[in-house]
Amino acid sequence: MALWSEPKIFFCSLIFVTFCCSLSVSQMPIDCCLSTKSKRIDKKLVADYREQAKGCSLPAMILVTRRGRELCTPPNEPWLQEVMKHVDRLKKLCKKKNYQHTRCFGVKPE
Repeated sequence: MALWSEPKIFFCSLIFVTFCCSLSVSQMPIDCCLSTKSKRIDKKLVADYREQAKGCSLPAMILVTRRGRELCTPPNEPWLQEVMKHVDRLKKLCKKKNYQHTRCFGVKPE
């Protein structure tokens, strides 16, 4: 009797392979910075930030501008802490003002 002649075995194998493929794809980083720039970014232009995924080959902090552009910077830049504190204060203000304040342009609700 052939292995694939039994429908139950075939469908169980198919489900198992699909499950394994979906697990490996879900753990792959979707978007990684290919390079970083050390150029200082004006904190007033930044609306959000996030650390790049651990699965990426390059350590980076991603700064999101008010217009939605993503900029990759090295995570150890001395000016970066100041930008992050500014963004945290800005998000707090915008949440308090229900994102209606003029300074909240480009800041996405959490």
